[in-house]
Amino acid sequence: METKEKLTNKYPILKILGNRYLIVLVFFVVWITFVDTTSYMEHRVLNKEIEELEENKKYYQDEIKKDEANIKQLKNPDHVEKYAREKYYMKRDSEDIYIIEFEEDKIKDSIEGAKR
Repeated sequence: METKEKLTNKYPILKILGNRYLIVLVFFVVWITFVDTTSYMEHRVLNKEIEELEENKKYYQDEIKKDEANIKQLKNPDHVEKYAREKYYMKRDSEDIYIIEFEEDKIKDSIEGAKR
């Protein structure tokens, strides 16, 4: 017992570290932060995933709105013909189609494709 008192007198920090409540508190904090299935670290990972999923949700909702607007336009026969000509390069029997591509368009398309 004397050696314990000598050490605590010489190093007062040992009194604090030897407190059983402090030991239990430190153990609890380490357990909750790193070890437990509901740990703080796990919550951070899950929160990042939730943010990514919410961004994806917003992107897809915007795409749905764009598609709905396109569907509305495609109910008009003139727009159907225009869409078929632009998107699928369709033509009438008496027409010839010449496709002209610019370098800037190729670069923009490749950048947009990389973002998706």
